Amino acid sequence: MAGPAREVLALLRPWVDGVDTAPLVVRTSGSTGEPKDVRLSRDAVLASATASAARLGGPGQWLLALPVTGVGGLQVLVRSLLAGAEPVLLDEHADLEQAVAAMRPPTAAPRRYASLVPTQLHRLAQAGRLDVVASLDAVLVGGAAVDPALLERSREAGVRVVRTYGMSETSGGCVYDGVPLDGVDLRIVEPVDGVGRVQVSGPVLFDGYGDEPRVGAWFDTADLGRVDDGVLSVVGRADDVVVSGGVNVPLPAVERALREVPEVHDAAVAGVPDEEWGTRVVAVVVPADATCLDGVRAERLRDALEDAGLPRAWGPRDVVLVDAVPLLPGGKVDRLAVRRLTGG
Repeated sequence: MAGPAREVLALLRPWVDGVDTAPLVVRTSGSTGEPKDVRLSRDAVLASATASAARLGGPGQWLLALPVTGVGGLQVLVRSLLAGAEPVLLDEHADLEQAVAAMRPPTAAPRRYASLVPTQLHRLAQAGRLDVVASLDAVLVGGAAVDPALLERSREAGVRVVRTYGMSETSGGCVYDGVPLDGVDLRIVEPVDGVGRVQVSGPVLFDGYGDEPRVGAWFDTADLGRVDDGVLSVVGRADDVVVSGGVNVPLPAVERALREVPEVHDAAVAGVPDEEWGTRVVAVVVPADATCLDGVRAERLRDALEDAGLPRAWGPRDVVLVDAVPLLPGGKVDRLAVRRLTGG
């Protein structure tokens, strides 16, 4: 489903009401490969929206700040229709502050929500404007991992952040703050030291890709994670672990550590085929200060990883300097573009 948000909202009204029950087709972001057409039944989408409202404390008015081409934006519209509350569309306002101001006041709307990607929250924090969303009852943040420092800063500013985990195949976020929504089950398969592949089951699952039906009750997310006391922690993608010089290197852990280096504004990493190392870890880095680049040399970054308690062998062998880490429209890192930048 695609088109301007108002048009998509109009198309969804009879669908949510049950007049039209044909499956929705949502294209995945393609952040790690070719996009896929995901078929979502009305039952699955409504099961997700209903469970979300229950977890958040009830239905309410939503601010749409995500593209409706993705499942996150579609779910904002579906939740709005189920709540009977007209959504506020960011695209119809000058900025996020004006969009939030256009929402019903707390005295008129029982609850007010927004769904953002980490990049949007980061930009609010950088501008010192986290107060813009602090009045909302919850700000769902998903689409990519949230930096712990950003999460702490946001909560200290009074923003009620709810970290969501999910994907197109699960009708959007199906795990809130590490806890599955009602009706959703998780399991970890092939664990090593407690970390294994995350699989999901429940009424929120998709029907299949294109004309191919989904097989089995469990969906393998290709993410790696662990469950401790019923709380899921995702550590990365199964294909985000590369072997460099005989050492397993979890690329998301390297990225998180690099972003904590004072001289680094942002970073992404990739594995590049290499005759000597098998796979060479290369960092794509946005320097914090373009006039002083000594701190972002590969040797300095390996030092920083070691200082952070990570193996020095995980550190990048090469660094590519860029003005911005490439992102997809939904805010995820464009992994294919990162690999191209690194020569992979």
